Formats: sequence, C-alpha cells, structure tokens
Amino acid sequence: MKTYIALLRGINVSGQKKILMAELREVLLAIGLKHVQTYIQSGNVIFQTLMTNNHNLELKIHEAIQKHFGFQVPVLIKTPTELQQIFDDCPFEEAEKINSYFMLLYTVPDKTIVKEVSKISYPNEKFFITDNCVYFHCATGYGKAKCSNNFFERKLKVTATARNYKTMVKLLSLSA
Repeated sequence: MKTYIALLRGINVSGQKKILMAELREVLLAIGLKHVQTYIQSGNVIFQTLMTNNHNLELKIHEAIQKHFGFQVPVLIKTPTELQQIFDDCPFEEAEKINSYFMLLYTVPDKTIVKEVSKISYPNEKFFITDNCVYFHCATGYGKAKCSNNFFERKLKVTATARNYKTMVKLLSLSA
C-alpha cells in the first residue's frame, strides 16, 4: 500500500462547503481508501491505497465528495516524497520559512504568465513561483497580505490551495 496526502481546496471557510472530518473519513473509507486520517478542519487527508495514479485518486475523491456532500471540491494529491520536495525547495531563510505559506498549484502555470506575475511587488511581501508551488512570505502577516491564494489563482490562471509552514510539517510527520 502506498501513502498519499489529499489537499482539499476551500472547505470549511466562512461557513462555506462545510464538511465534518469524521464524515469525510467515513466517505473515503467507503470508497476503499485505508488508514484515513485528517488533520485540522481545512481539508488535509492522509491515507493509503493500492491505487498508484494521483490523477485517478483526485477524481475518485472529488466524485465521492460531490456525491455525498452535494458540492464540488478541488482535490490535489501528493505523495509524502512529493510534498517533502516542495517543502525542501522553499527558497526562504529559516526565519522566514517558518512564517511562510505554500500555495500548492493544481496545474503548471504558463511560463509567460509566471514571468509577468513575478514582476509584481508589494511592500513586506515576497514570493517565488515554481511549477507546483508559490512560496509566499509576508512580514506583516498573511491576513494583511495583498498576495493571497486567490490573488495567485487569478493572476496565474490555475487552482491553488494554501498551507502554512506548521501544517506542512505536520502533514509530512503524519505521512512518514
């Protein structure tokens, strides 16, 4: 069996797309996933399966959520190795890294768009865009940042889901 991490985008935010984690675990167990565990309420799921195709897993989970809960939720699947690589590739110094955000991209953004977006600059905000992640640090805190997950989704024309440093560390630990 192989271990995977599913990252769900946009659930349990401001009362929208409410999903109880215990109910989500039951839904995922019912579709054949094993050892399903969740971390906090924002859609982080660690599980095991014999399936080996990330895209097929994303579709299977997406369809199960839509069928059971009645709404669509973008699902991103990563192996622990893939998530570890994204974490390790963070370009920030340790002091900034521990206060940074990882906006995981569902698809590779267009290189021309990345080049244009990379020219954008706001005081106290730094970001680096790769094929699978936008690394973001704001000295004044994420809540006051101009460059939010939604900002990068609009500018890059891709779906993304953000996790902070602490969540990334915990997901890596739980999936080890």
